[in-house]
Amino acid sequence: MGIFSKLWDKVTGTERVKVRARNKKGHYVADDKSTPDVNEAYTTKRVKKRGRPKKKFSDNIGSE
Repeated sequence: MGIFSKLWDKVTGTERVKVRARNKKGHYVADDKSTPDVNEAYTTKRVKKRGRPKKKFSDNIGSE
């Protein structure tokens, strides 16, 4: 993962998570044993970071 990817994740408020790879039908993809240095069964996916919700501020405090 490069510097640009890390910066983009920080700017957009996302993070990368490893998830099981799926094909078009939604079935899991198996790992190909002929390529020992690459794991095809897992891919990275960008998801929004979860955190505390932001506080709501009211401009008209005390007015009726």
